[in-house]
Amino acid sequence: MATEKKYFTMLENHPEVFTTLAHTLGLPPSITFHDIYSFSPPALAHIPRPCLALIAIIPLTPSWALDRQSEDARLGDPKTYYHGNSNPSSSAPIIWFQQTIGDACGSYALLHCSINGPAASLIHPGSTLDQIRKDAAPLPREERAELLYDNKAFEEAHQSVAAMGDTAEPRDRSVGLGQHFVGYVKANGRLWELEGSREGPLDRGELGDDEDVLSPKALELGLGRIIKLEHESGGQDLRFSCIAMALKDEQSE
Repeated sequence: MATEKKYFTMLENHPEVFTTLAHTLGLPPSITFHDIYSFSPPALAHIPRPCLALIAIIPLTPSWALDRQSEDARLGDPKTYYHGNSNPSSSAPIIWFQQTIGDACGSYALLHCSINGPAASLIHPGSTLDQIRKDAAPLPREERAELLYDNKAFEEAHQSVAAMGDTAEPRDRSVGLGQHFVGYVKANGRLWELEGSREGPLDRGELGDDEDVLSPKALELGLGRIIKLEHESGGQDLRFSCIAMALKDEQSE
């Protein structure tokens, strides 16, 4: 008899929820998340720079679904823990997890944005994030997914903040909400799109030394790409929620 799949309580894409979860898992108190209401420069002025990562929840529109299928088909051998990407010649300094826990996409996004990119250097030694990162790095894809599936500290941290949101848990898990949590980080001078329900990490292109994940180029390569797909297909569903990970601005305290 097949084992029943594990499910978590879905997280709300809210700065307080993700800030608390980040601290619980092992990032320092200097890390905070901020709501993004618009990508215009004035609307981003409250976010300390450089921005360390973005976490967005995006509706699965028909245009994006087709694009995902096409990209995932080119990502390579599914038995490998790291796949090719949109720039196969580049190396991938990324630790990526295939999502095997239902409704845990928010915590997978936070994990991807914490153990990759600039936030990784801030992880507390001996913390849950530190241990996951060390244990997962040498493992192949399936063993990596199993390691996280069985990690009690990761599960307990997720569940400890799940009740902080205002969104009700759906009664029927078989009816999907059609939304995906996606993380964006800058690593080794490139923008990476990270989502556990894809077939691997996606290299979205090069960023300059002075460009972070909120720079105009990064937004164009990342979220802007998805918005453009919807525009070009004639779709009207441009709803998404986005929060930014950053270090506290000491001057504002």
